[in-house]
Amino acid sequence: MKLSIIVPVYNEIRTVGAVLQAVADALPQVEKEIVLVDDGSTDGTREWLAAEKADGWKSLLKETSLVTVVVVLQPKNRGKGAALREGFYRASGDVMVIQDADLEYDPQDWGEMWRLIDQGRADVVYGSRFYGKPHRVLYFYHLLGNKTISALLNLVCNTTLSDVEVCYKMFRREVWKDMALTCDGFGFEVEFTVKMARSPRRWRLYEVGIAYYGRTYEEGKKISWKDGIRALWLIIWFAIRN
Repeated sequence: MKLSIIVPVYNEIRTVGAVLQAVADALPQVEKEIVLVDDGSTDGTREWLAAEKADGWKSLLKETSLVTVVVVLQPKNRGKGAALREGFYRASGDVMVIQDADLEYDPQDWGEMWRLIDQGRADVVYGSRFYGKPHRVLYFYHLLGNKTISALLNLVCNTTLSDVEVCYKMFRREVWKDMALTCDGFGFEVEFTVKMARSPRRWRLYEVGIAYYGRTYEEGKKISWKDGIRALWLIIWFAIRN
């Protein structure tokens, strides 16, 4: 099977190169397609991507590498959800995984996620930052918000997810094609989860432990408390409409 890695990027000039190298090095025996979606960056990220593309990604890809790269430049900043939708449309893999461009997550954690799908046990695999792997200690209110969002979503979807807001979601292509996504911003996490969990297809859902190397706001973190409030509202909204 072929794995498409969808990487939404917005003003990550300091980390995008290291993230792409880590993605290219992960799962070395698996054919991979990296779909980079720049969401209107203004810090030089777009220019860096254009230069790397023109150079054939020589600093990223090795001669024997099973990796291809697709670059999508959004005309303006629309949000993470909009960038991911565009990436899904451009992807050609049998399986997709989401990778943020900020070094908070390590692609080496894909191994167990991929195994569950490759062996036919799972259709969707979420990472979880709460299963005992290294986890940077940061903001209590972020933890409280995540736990509240996860608890409410589990209530309306009858699931037992521990980390709904996690970046790492790996899933078969058919899962994405089964839903119509509309959220442009960080509400994507809730929308995807509710529509997946409440699908008549009854997708087989797993969680695995992953490490989390979180950033502070001074280091570039973008999500805020307003996104948490919106997530709680969206759980009810999508639960009623689906």
